[in-house]
Amino acid sequence: MTEPKGVVVAKCPKCFAPIRDDHPYTWCSKCSKKLPEDIKALIPAFSKHINEKKEADERITKIIVTTAPMLEGFRVVKTLDIITSECVSGVNIFNDILTSLSDVFGGRSGTAQKTLREARQTCIYELKREAASIGADAVIAVDLDYSEISGGGKSMLFLVASGTAVKIEPISTNGLESPMDAAPNNSLNRSAS
Repeated sequence: MTEPKGVVVAKCPKCFAPIRDDHPYTWCSKCSKKLPEDIKALIPAFSKHINEKKEADERITKIIVTTAPMLEGFRVVKTLDIITSECVSGVNIFNDILTSLSDVFGGRSGTAQKTLREARQTCIYELKREAASIGADAVIAVDLDYSEISGGGKSMLFLVASGTAVKIEPISTNGLESPMDAAPNNSLNRSAS
């Protein structure tokens, strides 16, 4: 029988089995209870994974997404790739009934709007994640295409987001407040005198 390696860093809260710093699972290997986050944080492999996930999430949230073909105040230094994300959402029968009532009596369907909003947010997040995976700073010229697939009493919302993943850098304005101020013949900067 081989001796366990690693240092005991905690005990399982259910069966009190030792959890070592080289423990490879997110659950107790003796009783299969899921380990709490504070115990997982004591295991270096999980701490590293948690930190990597946090860093990835920070990169994703910093990605700029716009429908415009360029970003004011920035210049594109490299075009990386065309990227896409897709989202298919099922609309359940209760939502279909409520939407049908809105169609008959008029008004807005809150359930349909919520489904559309969630699909758009998911698609944009996935687009940012795709951009981060290839090292982009922004996604420009984003296009959102909605479609409905229905038949056999079922309805699905299909959304595709596409855009151009780019590397960007701020435009140097030599101490001026905005890039528009740097343009010498910009009609927007002339006084009305």
